[in-house]
Amino acid sequence: MSIKLVVEVFTLNVISVYAPQVGLDKEVKRHFWEDLDEVVHGISHIEKLFIEGDFNGHIGWGDIWVYDDVHGGFGFRVRNGGGTSLLDFARAFDLVIANSSPEEGRSLGHLAEFDGHDPD
Repeated sequence: MSIKLVVEVFTLNVISVYAPQVGLDKEVKRHFWEDLDEVVHGISHIEKLFIEGDFNGHIGWGDIWVYDDVHGGFGFRVRNGGGTSLLDFARAFDLVIANSSPEEGRSLGHLAEFDGHDPD
């Protein structure tokens, strides 16, 4: 599901996702990432983007040479395939992953765009 909010000259796209569970077929997972890729490609580069939901992946610890821009695993297990897919997706769209070490009862892998500029 996605929602586009337009307030004067500011446009924010909010996408809510729930990635396929770990045990599902690779084809189902591939379709999820292709569909999300298509939705994100349809958003103008001048609009802001926030993707929230459960990506069913563990970013955790992994190969530091591949993802040298990832800071720590927050003690949250070893990276799995879902975590790798999430990191690849974030890198492809120059997104930042935030809140990957949630409080009890919150989902993992929230993505949010950050362009480094203060909105004011």
